Amino acid sequence: MAILIATIPDEMAGMRLDQVLSLVFSDYSRSKLQIWVKAGRVSVNGQSLKTRTKVDGGEEIRLDAEPETVLNCEAENIPLDIIFEDESLLIVNKPAGLVVHPGAGNWSGTLQNALLYYNEELNILPRAGIIHRIDKDTSGLLMVAKTLKAQHSLSDQLQLRTIEREYLAIARGWMTAGGTINEPIGRHPHDRIRYTVREEGREAVTHYRLVQRFKRHSFIRVKLETGRTHQIRVHMTHLHYPLLGDPLYGGNFQMPAECSETLEKQLRTFKRQALHATKLGLIHPVTNEYREWEQALPEDMQLLLDALVENEQ
Repeated sequence: MAILIATIPDEMAGMRLDQVLSLVFSDYSRSKLQIWVKAGRVSVNGQSLKTRTKVDGGEEIRLDAEPETVLNCEAENIPLDIIFEDESLLIVNKPAGLVVHPGAGNWSGTLQNALLYYNEELNILPRAGIIHRIDKDTSGLLMVAKTLKAQHSLSDQLQLRTIEREYLAIARGWMTAGGTINEPIGRHPHDRIRYTVREEGREAVTHYRLVQRFKRHSFIRVKLETGRTHQIRVHMTHLHYPLLGDPLYGGNFQMPAECSETLEKQLRTFKRQALHATKLGLIHPVTNEYREWEQALPEDMQLLLDALVENEQ
């Protein structure tokens, strides 16, 4: 445990405690500092205050900083598709089938194992700098911090919902228009693997728009405002438009009528949810400039989309 002591500058008089902490102890994320305040790890002139309390300036802050726990994870030589890299940031295009970080049943062969082989210095960062995750069988863009400062900056942006995250998906059903889904998501009461829309769940907001409509399917672009587990898959299933190929939420497979030989082959061989993280936008943690990356559909989803287009002709 590290005990940090600082004096609040006079020019910060009138600011809220959480704002002051993020400036004085900038090596730590805003969310982490707020947790420590609530846990009583922060004192101002010997007193515990709430995060929204305004300061006078000149007070002494004492912070009992709890070190990050870094799980033991072995480096493995797994190929990575690096879209962008500089001294503080990595943007990775994750293939479908690759788990993001180790967990029950997946202690090796993950993106985190691959990152540690690619850059052993990432070992000092929690989760090797991985900021967010996408499901094993979802493909697309992920951001990875290379420094503690970058990790805190990107984590704060994620909490403040300023990270731009867009997905391309193919849903079952004939969609007429886009919209917004604002429904809380929590674990399914009877199946701990699945999630569902439920009143006592956590806030979840998904924006979607129709890109192209087919006889029995819809090609959509989805923008996340929050980032709950399985959010897009759960929300689209809630609207009765489950993602094509989704083994967990898609229900029993049924071959649609008026289906060409090419489309039938693609539908029978596509064994994952048709979901791809296509766009990622953020404020660079060092330059403070907005940066954006976009990744086209992977081959399996593109072949499926081509077959749907051909089937309309």
